[in-house]
Amino acid sequence: MQVNHRPIPGAVATADVDVRMQFIRRTYAHLLGALLAFVGVIWAIQQTQFAEDFTFWAWSGRGYNWLVVVGGFMLVSWLADKWSHSDTSSAMQYVGLAVYVVAQAIIFTPLIHIAAFYSDPSVLPNSALLTAFLFTGLTGTVFLMRKDFSFLRGILAIGGFAALGLILCGILFGFELGLWFAVAMIVYSAGVVLYQTSQVMAHYRPTQHVGAALGLFAAVALMLYYVIMMFLNLSRD
Repeated sequence: MQVNHRPIPGAVATADVDVRMQFIRRTYAHLLGALLAFVGVIWAIQQTQFAEDFTFWAWSGRGYNWLVVVGGFMLVSWLADKWSHSDTSSAMQYVGLAVYVVAQAIIFTPLIHIAAFYSDPSVLPNSALLTAFLFTGLTGTVFLMRKDFSFLRGILAIGGFAALGLILCGILFGFELGLWFAVAMIVYSAGVVLYQTSQVMAHYRPTQHVGAALGLFAAVALMLYYVIMMFLNLSRD
């Protein structure tokens, strides 16, 4: 998550209109490419025995295996984000985005596998539709209001640490966080979308469209994950 509050020297907000529009088009084109690649990698993984084996392994062992997965994902995410914002190599930016897409596909694998094969068949399509609707609405809000949501940074940081703490407690003490935690995380991810979209509008440099796309993709993935969790919980009731 980018941490700028004001447009930095050379940021897209200080550039000409044509430069800003080109940056936004490139950013959202790369976001679309990342989403399509994510779906493709998810689909490919689900065709293999790895999906079943990894799901069983990750969600067994009293949650400690999942703790290893989450820890590895956080490390890879940090590296991928750093690479995607490289100022010296455009190739490294794409490597960072590609690595992050694959990492997201892997951490989604157990959830997608459960939703696809062990739950109501409407869970995944409903989750995709709701996530698309929410993301489009939130993005439109930022573009129409032209409001800088950088003030959300502190709130999101505190909320993120609180959510991580609850997740760790759930893993360590063996309790499910349930429906309302999923709903709360959807609200949290909506804030992340607002924040990241306003960053795209003002705080990235024109050459950082790959890093900007990664930030948006991370926000969409977070929202999708907990929308699926919400529908899974609802399908059990």
